[in-house]
Amino acid sequence: MRIRIGHLSTVYHTALLMRGLRLLERRGLRVSWRLFGGGPAIVEALSRGEVDLGYVGLPPAMAGIARGAPIRCVAGGHVEGTVLCIRAGGRGEEVFAALRGGRIGSPPRGSIHDIIIRHLLERRGVAAEVVNYPWADFIPLAFEAGEVDAAVGTPALATLLVREHGAAIALPPAQLWPFNPSYGIVAREEMLHTEELRTFVEVHEEASNLIRSQPGKAARVAASVLGFVDAGFALRAMELSPRYCAALPPEYVESTMRFVPVMRRLGYLSRRLGERDVFFREIVEEVHPEGHHYGEGLRRR
Repeated sequence: MRIRIGHLSTVYHTALLMRGLRLLERRGLRVSWRLFGGGPAIVEALSRGEVDLGYVGLPPAMAGIARGAPIRCVAGGHVEGTVLCIRAGGRGEEVFAALRGGRIGSPPRGSIHDIIIRHLLERRGVAAEVVNYPWADFIPLAFEAGEVDAAVGTPALATLLVREHGAAIALPPAQLWPFNPSYGIVAREEMLHTEELRTFVEVHEEASNLIRSQPGKAARVAASVLGFVDAGFALRAMELSPRYCAALPPEYVESTMRFVPVMRRLGYLSRRLGERDVFFREIVEEVHPEGHHYGEGLRRR
């Protein structure tokens, strides 16, 4: 059986380590990889049966589940992976004043970044336009051209905007939505009881441990697979939000389920969802029975 995996170009996803080090092949799995521009596109491919597993922020997966997609989250990966950048620095209310009346570049509509920023603007009463791009790679170009005044997205996007375009990080990731599920592993339901999925989750946990214990090596591997960033860039992105693990602890699950009323209010969710609709935790709880590692950070270089 060949496992078809949908992934993004995010430098801290374990997909890049698995590819660069051939970790799955070493365990006897046959795999094929397909690159996507955002989580919603991966969910659509999962729904159509074009891929078997995907690296997805949980809100797009939840929207797919509500529409009838036969998928569930089987493992975690990273939390607090949404970062807000603005052109000029500021603190507290100054950040929201800077956003008022502006345009904010965001990954695709329905992505976790899109939902978090729309919720934040609504909660703080800030009138600003969210401009969605089909590929996050378009956002730095829009920022440079002055088409947007701020941007929201992954730590990798924030690292690029700060390093190359003089942006400032407006708020720490935890202030946008604590413990938000920036990505997890989502699988089609026919995969749930297979040995292939168990092996994948085991390797995913090993790769997550590698990021935390050997971030320099992980950054070098990720950069070599991508080919368009250097290891220093990859390491900085990993350090910006250093919360990696494969576990699905209560904090991860509870934070995910808090998206349900927000997504319904924003029109992204067609019906209520319960925890069992979203999560299948049996495999990861056997693979990772100990406490989660999201709070451990990265080992010093």
